[in-house]
Amino acid sequence: MKDDLTNKQKALVDTIVATGCSIKEAAEKAGYSSKGSKEAARVSASRTLRLPKVQQYMQQRIAQTLGLGAVSASKRLIELSTGARSEYVQLEASRDILDRVGLRSPDKVSHNIQGDIKINIDLTWGVGMHPHSRID
Repeated sequence: MKDDLTNKQKALVDTIVATGCSIKEAAEKAGYSSKGSKEAARVSASRTLRLPKVQQYMQQRIAQTLGLGAVSASKRLIELSTGARSEYVQLEASRDILDRVGLRSPDKVSHNIQGDIKINIDLTWGVGMHPHSRID
């Protein structure tokens, strides 16, 4: 699908993905503004971005960019878990790494106990007496 795109379409998508700029800026950088006004270039680029093959190419480029970013972020987390000056930062980075690989500590701990429970309530102390005083 990528091969069906023109160089100008690829340049438009690549510019937007790489820089995060506006459609108007990307259109100018990709060569859409060479004919007519900048506004006409923006409209033409906007129409181009709605084409299914261009959208598919954009999704592929975004996925590639995010994939590369994830590698870099993972490396940074590992560096922080061992080399940060703050023990708190090391702990949080380590927790984040464990969480991302599925070794997250549970939010709640629930204990289920089966068996009989007996409760004895002694109501033998008299009215007006202190509950801790004893009658011998």
